[in-house]
Amino acid sequence: MPVSDSTATGNAWWVRDGLATLDEPGVLLKDALDAVFTRWGAEAGARQQSYPALLRAEDLRTLDYFRNFPHLGSPVTRIRPERLAALAAHPPGATALPAVDLADATHLLPSAACYGCILHLTGTSADTPVLITTVAQCFRNEDHYDGLRRLWGFTMREIVCVGSAEAVRAHLGRHQERIAAFGAALGLTLDRQPATDPFFEKDGSRTVMQLLAPVKEEYLYTDGTAVASTNNHRNFFGERRAIRHAGRPAFTGCVAFGLERWVHALGDRFEGDLAAALRAVRRAGEGS
Repeated sequence: MPVSDSTATGNAWWVRDGLATLDEPGVLLKDALDAVFTRWGAEAGARQQSYPALLRAEDLRTLDYFRNFPHLGSPVTRIRPERLAALAAHPPGATALPAVDLADATHLLPSAACYGCILHLTGTSADTPVLITTVAQCFRNEDHYDGLRRLWGFTMREIVCVGSAEAVRAHLGRHQERIAAFGAALGLTLDRQPATDPFFEKDGSRTVMQLLAPVKEEYLYTDGTAVASTNNHRNFFGERRAIRHAGRPAFTGCVAFGLERWVHALGDRFEGDLAAALRAVRRAGEGS
């Protein structure tokens, strides 16, 4: 497991092994940011929902998760009953649970908030766009960690649109404008760039479309931290999970915000003064 230890200016947060602890100024700033993004969802007509903390591996297979993102996965398993006694006999200084003591993993921690939403909508049908906003603790097994910029466990707020191709494009375009305006109001320079995530299988026909019209665009702070993204899944999830809109496989798209990454960027922008950053977020949020 990659190891990264960091402490923010003024001890506002601590990070070890990609896991962050926030002190009160960081918590208040993170909550204020989430309140802004949640309000954006409400103003778009999104309903708030929460989903299970674990995802079934069998469900993720239907989404090509293990073809495209196996390196990010954080499986969850149980201790095998017949190994309980052996595990209890391990010395106190043992740092890991041996694989021999563990059952096969049937669930994973989510690596993005929208997976729970998509799986919940399986088999549903609607004639008008469906909008949902959700927040989740997400986990990505990265090759390295870097403070709040790149974490193993982090908080993601998403606003999801399910409907026609036009409705999804409008949803993403509307929020692309809001992200840019919000960043400018905070004095953050955000560079909008196509992302390189291999969402679709590399040899599939959708890959050609992805090259012509990127399915994911990120908003990068000056140090390269991606604080937000807009994602157009086209009708991939609609086909794979029998989600229908107006009698056809639905198109889906989402706007995602990495809350700890915003805290990092604002901590840098305000030179560690998170109280000033909080005041700025509240002012900018009122006008966004």
